[in-house]
Amino acid sequence: MTKAPKKQTKTPPKKQPRKHAVSCSESSPVVVEDQPLPKKVAARTVEEKSPAEWAYERLILYIKNFEEQLDNEHEVAMGFVGGNAGVLRIEGMGFFDPDIVTFYGADEVGGKTQLIQHVSQLSVMLRALPKAIEAEAPKRIGFRLAAELADDQVEDAKEVADQG
Repeated sequence: MTKAPKKQTKTPPKKQPRKHAVSCSESSPVVVEDQPLPKKVAARTVEEKSPAEWAYERLILYIKNFEEQLDNEHEVAMGFVGGNAGVLRIEGMGFFDPDIVTFYGADEVGGKTQLIQHVSQLSVMLRALPKAIEAEAPKRIGFRLAAELADDQVEDAKEVADQG
């Protein structure tokens, strides 16, 4: 008796998140929503990621895109939305599953600053600040963070933390 051949099922393509942007200006900057996701970000669906990891990855894309539009005299900083706590010059970023995103850096006078934010309360305003006077070149944290997203050798955030 011969066995019936197994039906070959095609794996459905991974569902990617919807994104959309509209501008009223012909000279508006390039926006994240109009760019393809990096391969590492697109490799797993939104459902396979924690809210913290998914927020972290998208924040990296927004920060990198913002930095690409800055001149050499400015660096990216984060303004605190909904309060008068000032500005944080972003020097690092991380996440803690399932729901925490963290920002590390310095305030306007150079004081060490860290923001720990629950993803349900996440509201970030990116700002351009003049680079620190002693710095020869502006620090570009977005490019470092984006390199992590493009690195196929890094399997998960734990390995990234171990490397840092």
